[in-house]
Amino acid sequence: MAQINQPGAGAAALSLNAVSAAPEHLGRYLDKPPESSSDKLNGRVSASVDSKSPAPDRLSPDTLPTPVKERSPKVSILIPTYNYARYLPEAIESVLQQDFQDYELIIVDDRSKDDSEAVIRRYAERDSRIQGKVNPVNLGLVGNWNYCLSLAKGEYIKFLFGDDKLADRQALKKMVHMLDENQSAVLAVSARTIIDENSNVLEVGNHMGADGMHLGLNVIVRCLETNANIVGEPSVVLMRKRDITRGFSSQFLQLPDLEMWFHLLEKGNAVYTAEPLCSFRKHSRQQTEVNRVNQVGEKEHLLLLSEYYMRPWLRSSNRRKLLFTQIYCLRRKRQFGEASVDLERRMRKSLGKGWYAWFWILRKLGRPFSNLKRFYLKRVLRLSVR
Repeated sequence: MAQINQPGAGAAALSLNAVSAAPEHLGRYLDKPPESSSDKLNGRVSASVDSKSPAPDRLSPDTLPTPVKERSPKVSILIPTYNYARYLPEAIESVLQQDFQDYELIIVDDRSKDDSEAVIRRYAERDSRIQGKVNPVNLGLVGNWNYCLSLAKGEYIKFLFGDDKLADRQALKKMVHMLDENQSAVLAVSARTIIDENSNVLEVGNHMGADGMHLGLNVIVRCLETNANIVGEPSVVLMRKRDITRGFSSQFLQLPDLEMWFHLLEKGNAVYTAEPLCSFRKHSRQQTEVNRVNQVGEKEHLLLLSEYYMRPWLRSSNRRKLLFTQIYCLRRKRQFGEASVDLERRMRKSLGKGWYAWFWILRKLGRPFSNLKRFYLKRVLRLSVR
């Protein structure tokens, strides 16, 4: 019978260290959980059976057993969760109903205070592909994401948050095909439906636009220009395990996913489908809403901006437009202190007064048309606009 494993004290200490440490120390999570009593019992049964069978005094090379290599699944589906007992069954069921079956499902509860452990245990007992774990202490958002990664054995990684779900029975099949057929892609991304607490569809998020391949560097520029994560949340992304061994950065609370997308998209492209294969749930208790109130995302966007705006691969035309957009926004973010003021000053100097004036005129002339476009997309087509 499947069990929910709780890492021992040694694993707990390592996990806590990894939360505060740099992401490259992700390997510290790789301690194996302690041997369970059921494993010991199985060992005793096997030993007693073997002792009854005749065996040669010495094994010759011909009689040595051939080691059997355990086959890894194609996809590791990772569900990090905290206090989402209400939504977990829907997330898990959306995985079990997939046409694509070559996967393992790893669910790690970050010491929830609700009935999450009971939900996980119930499903783990039903399906051998489900591995349930409960952290001995709360690792926090990024710490739990990285611990999930350390457990994955699949070629591809598919995160699915405990309050989200797959929106299509062929979601895994289609996203696996996208990466299989596009070796230059580091991310397979889909549009998603935005759902409420009762799983009613509110709108469709299609921020990347057209189907097909999107150059990675262009996607980074678009994110910086719009101050938005146009890729989306980890629940709408499939990626290769070999590309993300460094883990998510513990420097970020709200934007660890966007920082990871930038890290990957400097090395490759994103293949996209406008078909909504996943559902992202909006509700008042999610960490995104809490961070939005505290303006954590805006502060972390400044960190990304200061790191990327001087990248040499930014072409001059793209860089000028990006600089103007960010300078314009930074003028309204001076409440973040001297850091934002200093960044604005450096970017103004880099852009030049003439170019700032030119882009300011274009912005004012184009504002009515931009507002009309947003109204049409949001109110008529019911698309999520950022």
